[in-house]
Amino acid sequence: MPENHPTRSRGLALAVLCAASLMVVLDSSIVAVALPAIQADLGFTPAGLAWVVTAYLVAFGGLLLLSGRLGDLLGRRRVFLGGLGLFTAASLAAGLAGNAAVLVVSRFVQGVGGALASAVVLGMIVTMYPEPRARAKAIGVYSFTQAAGASIGLIAGGALTQALSWHWTFYVNLPIGVAALVLAVRVVDADRGTGLRAGLDALGAVLVTAAVMLGVYGITSGVWGALAAAAVLLAAFVVRQAKARTPLLPLRLFRIRAVTGANLVMVLMVAGMLGFQFVTALYLQQVLGLDALRTGVAFLPVPVVIAVASLGFAGRLAERFGPRAVLLSGLGLVIAGLLLLTRVSVHGSYFTDVLPPLLVMGLGAGVAIPALMGLAMSDVAPEDAGVTSGLINTTQQVGAAIGTAVLATVAASRTASLGSADHRDALASGFRLAYGTSAGFLIAAIALGAAVLARRPRRSATEPEVCVAGSA
Repeated sequence: MPENHPTRSRGLALAVLCAASLMVVLDSSIVAVALPAIQADLGFTPAGLAWVVTAYLVAFGGLLLLSGRLGDLLGRRRVFLGGLGLFTAASLAAGLAGNAAVLVVSRFVQGVGGALASAVVLGMIVTMYPEPRARAKAIGVYSFTQAAGASIGLIAGGALTQALSWHWTFYVNLPIGVAALVLAVRVVDADRGTGLRAGLDALGAVLVTAAVMLGVYGITSGVWGALAAAAVLLAAFVVRQAKARTPLLPLRLFRIRAVTGANLVMVLMVAGMLGFQFVTALYLQQVLGLDALRTGVAFLPVPVVIAVASLGFAGRLAERFGPRAVLLSGLGLVIAGLLLLTRVSVHGSYFTDVLPPLLVMGLGAGVAIPALMGLAMSDVAPEDAGVTSGLINTTQQVGAAIGTAVLATVAASRTASLGSADHRDALASGFRLAYGTSAGFLIAAIALGAAVLARRPRRSATEPEVCVAGSA
């Protein structure tokens, strides 16, 4: 950021970017508790109802990488503003939807706008904060929006649906989106991209977008043909990137050990943590008997603890001990919380059996996610910040889709295999197995992080800093 911009202006720009990012993240979960009301109002079939969620995830996940590259070429602020405007307009259309088809199309367009807006945010933050200590704090703020967004979405969705109607799960985006647009024009610096003449690699864009879209669809719907097609397209994309003069995703980025390791860890970590939220919402409603609003409120401690950790001391811990050590310690806390949840039963209590593990997991996530975000962007050249930001967001979406699909299948299969007369007992058994599977994802993440994210010597005071504060 130019030197003539005061710290307060930069802080306001960060707030605007993170508020917009939080709004986009919320939309992946805010409609979850509103789905029964949407089905009753618009006449969705049970199979068709899934598209209210899937249409958003397919567009969002599929376009993140392309959106990040467009930010590098056209300018990140321009792509951010365009995506935010599209997302806000699609939210209005979704809220006004009078039939199932209009809602599904609006959700798809929301996903497109969300991808354009969110893919470039992390790259913009890294560019705005070149100083290591300030960058670590800024990434902590951004990480809070990513880590706590799903939980806040469940709370907001339950409250809005019960107090007003499902339409307001979309209308709530309008004032936030408009305010973010107006403020972003004023406080976020314009940047010059390298220009489309630098090369967009249209074929690579089509291949990777189709591959991720088919992959997300195949994972969420269980269609094996879509997964096979996604694998073929992804292989073709890799071949294309190796041969293209101006690749969409330069393969040289994967020679940066921190980038490769952080993205692999992100897939496993998010698979365990987002899948756990899905399972816990079902346990609270189907076994403990909580309604939609109380289920949303039950998750409230998670974003609170994540905020305290990520905004309060995660940056200082990373500076003192290095982001790798903080990441591994945080993942260890998340694993401990998941293992505690493998003890849930039909006779369980929220305050004794669910709340303590949630607090432990929130603390672990609050320190682990900022450390991982910092590692993912470390050693990345400024001209690659957008595509690297899009890559880390893409791996998050892939991890979320994998985790939700795997844990839902594991829990349902276990419940069906028991055939117990007590259906609630069979459900609880399925959820316990899902929690154990979720812990397995995190154990794999911590093992991979320890092996791939190798410890590096600290830089001396006279050496130039190119990494996030405390990189080790």
